Amino acid sequence: MFMHNKRLQYTVRVSEPNPRLACMIMEQFGGADGELAAAMRYFTQGLGEDDLGRRDMLLDIATEELSHLEVVGSIVTMLNKGLKAQLAEGQMKEADLYMMIGASGTTAKESILFGGAPALCDSAGVPWTAAYVDSRGEPTVDLRSNIAAEARAKIVYERLINITDDPGIKDALGFLMTREIAHQKSFEKALYAIENNFPSGKLPGIERYASMYVNTSQGDGDTNGPWNSGEEWDRIDDLEEVMPVDGGDGLATVKMGARDMKVVAKMADRTLSDPASDPITGADLGAGPGAGRTKNADFGGAASIQEAPAVAEAAVKRARKR
Repeated sequence: MFMHNKRLQYTVRVSEPNPRLACMIMEQFGGADGELAAAMRYFTQGLGEDDLGRRDMLLDIATEELSHLEVVGSIVTMLNKGLKAQLAEGQMKEADLYMMIGASGTTAKESILFGGAPALCDSAGVPWTAAYVDSRGEPTVDLRSNIAAEARAKIVYERLINITDDPGIKDALGFLMTREIAHQKSFEKALYAIENNFPSGKLPGIERYASMYVNTSQGDGDTNGPWNSGEEWDRIDDLEEVMPVDGGDGLATVKMGARDMKVVAKMADRTLSDPASDPITGADLGAGPGAGRTKNADFGGAASIQEAPAVAEAAVKRARKR
């Protein structure tokens, strides 16, 4: 059961309306790393959690995220007060109202449809989607995802703080940013309270592949570090020597019955390419400047390779002769 307290978790003090800033702050209302996404991610995880401690933590944080959504929505509302009133009352001249909407950075749909109120979309007007909730129902996976989500949200708040001089908004955004830090700490503690939390899941990895580092991007810029070198790693630099790593031939095969094999053979025969065939194509006939080397065929005669401008010139000469 939910009970709503009409007082915000943190007081919102906005110096003056600023629709453009409101549009940017919408990223934390209905964006991928916003408060709604966080609340829905933690609520669904909490409801499916069997561990009572993690369930309690997830539901606590999910509920707080809804209070943060309320703070962000209140900031957006205050910043859009002037725009909303002008849209509702129509006291400005047409040109001035157009300019006001354009200056907000929002789409006409956002301004006209939502009237300057916070909507479930991001700063670009993209509607919120449940696809932002990336839970997998495995605690060691979801807690790591939550840690990353809190870290991403902190960075977004940092950027929003940097683009405003409004002290009241900076203050409120600073509070929200700091709560992301606190939540990340809680998720870290919960993760490491699980014994054997890495790798995620029940099944162990295959031992001979678990410590293999494959240097697949080689050349200038190759760098050694604890992530690819040292006693923890079996580093592979000569790919030709060891690939495929399973010792097989590296080809894909499938076993099929005689009936399927017969049909597959018929299809392969029907779609077989003839490497000896080199016909004139539409690209040859329509070649112009920039087409590179193409075939030039004097119809009825042999084809030769020419640069495209030469082909075009020859075609013009033939047309004149006719």
